[in-house]
Amino acid sequence: MVVRLTFCKFLPDKITEAKRVYNQDIVPVAKKQKGNLRIFLLEPVDMADDFISVTEWKSKEDADAYHTSGIYKSLVNKLEKFFMKEPTIKVYNEIEAFTPSYPIL
Repeated sequence: MVVRLTFCKFLPDKITEAKRVYNQDIVPVAKKQKGNLRIFLLEPVDMADDFISVTEWKSKEDADAYHTSGIYKSLVNKLEKFFMKEPTIKVYNEIEAFTPSYPIL
């Protein structure tokens, strides 16, 4: 599984509207993309930090196709007027959690 994180900073007076656009306009489109497993927005406890849009994908190929198809860019453009700065993307591979078969002391 691949996880894409988009870090974004919203204008303080536009946060409510940005969250509405994210949930109503972005989430439904992203969920329909091939290989998308999940999408959600993390809201910072400290508002000086970034919001993080998280998308989980079955494969790197699915995540790359979403990004290069132009769909990602069109969705980011829906939030463009709410940004304080340009969003940044980081991509990670999920590592399966290791659970030992013996008790750890």
